[in-house]
Amino acid sequence: MELKLNKPIAFFDLETTGIKVATDRIVEISIVKIMTDGSQKILTRKINPTIPIPPFTTEIHGISDEDVKDAPTFKEVAHELAQFFGNADLAGYNSNRFDIPLLMEEFLRADVDFDLSGRRFVDVQNIFHKMEPRTLKAAYQFYCNQELTENHSAEADAVATYEILKSQLDMYRGTKYKEKNGKITEPVVNDIAALSEFSVQHNNADLIGHIIFDDVNVEVFNFGKHKGKSVEEIFGRDPSYYDWMMKGDFPLSTKKVITAIKLRSFNKGTAVK
Repeated sequence: MELKLNKPIAFFDLETTGIKVATDRIVEISIVKIMTDGSQKILTRKINPTIPIPPFTTEIHGISDEDVKDAPTFKEVAHELAQFFGNADLAGYNSNRFDIPLLMEEFLRADVDFDLSGRRFVDVQNIFHKMEPRTLKAAYQFYCNQELTENHSAEADAVATYEILKSQLDMYRGTKYKEKNGKITEPVVNDIAALSEFSVQHNNADLIGHIIFDDVNVEVFNFGKHKGKSVEEIFGRDPSYYDWMMKGDFPLSTKKVITAIKLRSFNKGTAVK
């Protein structure tokens, strides 16, 4: 089933130096942009990460330091990538938890304003795991009856993810799903807004999910000793926790969110005075 689109959607995949959003870097990016008429535009770039690629990571995706030594840095291609993405919605495999947060880290380091507001995120892995828990290779075999022979090539993975989503639309047409609140829905429908909503695991305040919104739309910690507690309340009681996070190995996007919460709290106090 082809996607019904009222704006382009970009399926993208990253090959990286590792899996830490805050410290690892992109070594290859591939974007498969699907236009509203169904046509495709593909952009694939090798990236010099400016840090060594660990040998065990090279064993996974096959990209070595030698392969990217003459490639541009992310900063050098950031404007080109942002322009190619345009205003497209974003889709990928495990993209909500990894690819989108890491991509944003790179844009932030490059001082390029890549605005996520107004975009929908469709994470094909989350749909898959809710319906048929498997891996990308198994998902491609399960949904498309094809072998993913170029696994860990960014372009092959991005194209495969696009094909999987189309097959999911066919396979789950009319299928009902019971939400945690008991509501029965048909979530896998040919509508990007519905797919985006179904792709979400938590209502994240930051990209990676360290800070989430609770049932009354208050930002709370989603990790550590203060898990489930209000971020603003904890920062008010224990300012050192904010300092610890700002100095710690947290993504820049998370630090932007907690800084905004800290400033909001400060402004409230100023207003009261």
